[in-house]
Amino acid sequence: MTTQREIAERLGLPVHPPKTEVFDLAAGTNTDPKGHVRTVSRFRREPFGLYLARPLPGHPRLAALESWLLPALGLRVTRWYWRPGHERDIDLYLDLVDVESGDGEWRTVDHYLDLEVRQGRGLELLDVDEFVLAVQSGLLDPTTAERAMRRSCAAIEGITRCGYDLPKWLRDNDIELSWGGQPTQDPVPEPRSLPPSE
Repeated sequence: MTTQREIAERLGLPVHPPKTEVFDLAAGTNTDPKGHVRTVSRFRREPFGLYLARPLPGHPRLAALESWLLPALGLRVTRWYWRPGHERDIDLYLDLVDVESGDGEWRTVDHYLDLEVRQGRGLELLDVDEFVLAVQSGLLDPTTAERAMRRSCAAIEGITRCGYDLPKWLRDNDIELSWGGQPTQDPVPEPRSLPPSE
């Protein structure tokens, strides 16, 4: 299978094509952007999205992740579980994505823009440079680029308006996320606890 990086290099592009991931509920797997098939510990469907949890064996900094795929908002919301000594001051990480949902399979296409949320303290928009290069290179068509930008602006405005309280903003959109906890046996500390929402 040809990787996205190989495609970008072959075409002489300054940035990789949009990353695609596949989530196979029946097989219990997640195929990452490089084509690696990973075992998912848990999937759970809700009317507003898909939850998944999986360990990250062999990753030098991360032990596991939990994510929610939220089609209506065009977001993947992730909690990372860091290996000792590699912790970062991030509570939740948001990828701007298109989400295709199905009975047995879900798919995401990443649109380069990401948000790091520090619950109750702030947020940061990331990878604007990659987004601009992808648009200039034709890797994102104008309609997709505009959709990604509108979604990122809506998320930034909503989270900021709610005092950087991502769960509150999601509840305002009729989405209540729940988390299952670390999906691995490695002795990794729990993520920092979030203050209760008002």
